[in-house]
Amino acid sequence: MTDRLMGMTRQELESLAVSMGQPKFRGRQIAEWLYKKNASSIEEMTDLPAAFRACLEAETVLYRSAVITQDKSRDGTIKVLLGLEDDQRIEAVLLPYEDRVSVCLSTQVGCPAGCVFCATGIGGLARNLTAGEIVDEVLTLQRLIERRISHIVFMGMGEPLLNYEDLLKSIRILNEEVGIAMRQITVSTVGITPQIARLAEEKLQVTLAISLHAPDDLLRQRLVPISAKYPLRDLLKVCRHYADVTGRRVTFEYMLIDGVNDSVEMAERLAKLLRGMVCNVNLIPYNAVEGLEYRRPSRERVKAFREVLDNAGISVTQRQERGHSISAACGQLRRRETKAGSG
Repeated sequence: MTDRLMGMTRQELESLAVSMGQPKFRGRQIAEWLYKKNASSIEEMTDLPAAFRACLEAETVLYRSAVITQDKSRDGTIKVLLGLEDDQRIEAVLLPYEDRVSVCLSTQVGCPAGCVFCATGIGGLARNLTAGEIVDEVLTLQRLIERRISHIVFMGMGEPLLNYEDLLKSIRILNEEVGIAMRQITVSTVGITPQIARLAEEKLQVTLAISLHAPDDLLRQRLVPISAKYPLRDLLKVCRHYADVTGRRVTFEYMLIDGVNDSVEMAERLAKLLRGMVCNVNLIPYNAVEGLEYRRPSRERVKAFREVLDNAGISVTQRQERGHSISAACGQLRRRETKAGSG
């Protein structure tokens, strides 16, 4: 199998250079071209000897995805549909704010979690992404904006902790080579408890975000079917362990769906569930998906839900709404393009 340069660590690139009869520092030069200079071809790596570049062209592939389509909203959010080598497609989102530039990344083609309100879950899982494909998402989005990307959120297509090895490798490359601070990286998961425990032992300073969406197992299993394997009692226990080991506050993402999980009673139960935990609750009013029955709650219901948490002493934030004009919720662009292609 031909080696892919994108997704190799600096150490792996150094070993590759040595195996091809070159000094170790040539590997460091390749890493610089890939991750700092955002090269799209081996030919661009002009400080490498021509003969070495020819050898790389013959024996390796750099790998870059193709931008199939992109949508830009009025608030500056850009959502791209990327084509991979095997003709699979994934989404990534660029989110410019006044004080930072964030990107939302996919880790799988599709998703196995089966969340009933999510456009990505409708198609199921095709495969995991490689570390190189994940890192490429960031580098591709960086080309769309002059400001430097500073924050990474693994909250796009897929369940990151079910692609653990490639997720971890991509995090290390993004930190060590691209230069994204660990504390500016967030890993969002539906709550794969064994992998959360494993991630805790890495002692990385990344933020852990749990897609909770319900204050009890019964409703949670209806909304997030995969959660039947990971009861709330076990999930909260491992989240406390993660916070203790890393010193990082855990975020609980709570998607508010009209008439489903957004009542004052649900808020009271959520406050009771999280009482005493060093955590933050991030409220996310639902982004409607064509073909699904779920709807966005009114501002009044969102406000009432938040007030219950505030009054209970739970740290709570509400996600800043971005990308409504381009259906920026996960999976919607891919689904739209797939339907258009088959129409």
